[in-house]
Amino acid sequence: MKIKFTAYSILDLALVSEGLTLKQTFNNVLKLAQHAETNGYTRFWLAEHHNASNIGSSATSVLIGYVAEGTNTLRIGSGGIMLPNHSPLIIAEQFGTLGALYPNRIDLGLGRAPGTDPETAQAIRSDFMKAAHSFPDEVEKIQTYFSTENEDAKVRATVAEGIDVPIYILGSSTDSAHLAAKKGLPYAFASHFATTHLWDAISIYRSKFQPSETLEQPYVMAGVNIIVADTDEEAERLSTSLIRMIVGIFTGRRANVQPPTDMTEDLRDIMRNPQVHQMLKYSFIGSKATVKTQVKEFLEQSKVDELIAVTHIYDINDRIRSYELFAEIMQELN
Repeated sequence: MKIKFTAYSILDLALVSEGLTLKQTFNNVLKLAQHAETNGYTRFWLAEHHNASNIGSSATSVLIGYVAEGTNTLRIGSGGIMLPNHSPLIIAEQFGTLGALYPNRIDLGLGRAPGTDPETAQAIRSDFMKAAHSFPDEVEKIQTYFSTENEDAKVRATVAEGIDVPIYILGSSTDSAHLAAKKGLPYAFASHFATTHLWDAISIYRSKFQPSETLEQPYVMAGVNIIVADTDEEAERLSTSLIRMIVGIFTGRRANVQPPTDMTEDLRDIMRNPQVHQMLKYSFIGSKATVKTQVKEFLEQSKVDELIAVTHIYDINDRIRSYELFAEIMQELN
């Protein structure tokens, strides 16, 4: 049975590998996006995080502009902007400006989480919790600022009015599925790390979806971890950097992405840990043939409209190679 056409995209965090400067990291982000453009990827999203020394995408809209300037056709956007951290007016102005500079190429993915620890969330915005609870209203404000009907309002984001910047609702729970369905917006689920509610969220979104001016039918994107190499053994070796990264998240000892090593029994034990195993449930690691089988099964089960691949690999050349092989897999499946 041939599955329907599925778009494929990239989510990047501008992860800082051990031994690299921020400038080198940002250069590699652009290099990866340029390769993605030549390999048929639909979009390249950057995720907002704060107070994490191993993540370089904290000034997300600035980095989006840098990547958009260095590419030509690839859609560039946020996966996502954590809206409770910001004034909706400022985000509308930033993305309206980006949309004017790079017409029909900018996406605005919006999330509710802080993308950081509670103390930093408080430092970013003292009323963060209030803003998080008001997320649906804050999304509505963004939509209003982009609308030409807002031109007579007292408060305007003049650079955003009439600019075409599609809004996506991001989520890792079922709450976001209800909101995306109600507003008739495309929905991106963070199944690359939040695996528990994927199927319920997709079901809720599809069953409760209300068509809008933006979207006639539901559109689902799902995040998956992808590490593809020429052999299963090489992919497994590359994945040791990801495993150490996950350990850093659970222990609170985040470090820059470490070089890969041979797989050890200790690392295999970590992968078998129930929490780690659950978190990495939708991780497809192996040779092209191995990953193709895994991805095909996931697509047949989920019937998502788009896969957004997350690839945490230490070396930029290995990362580019993995994304090239993943593009080949998607082209063959389509």
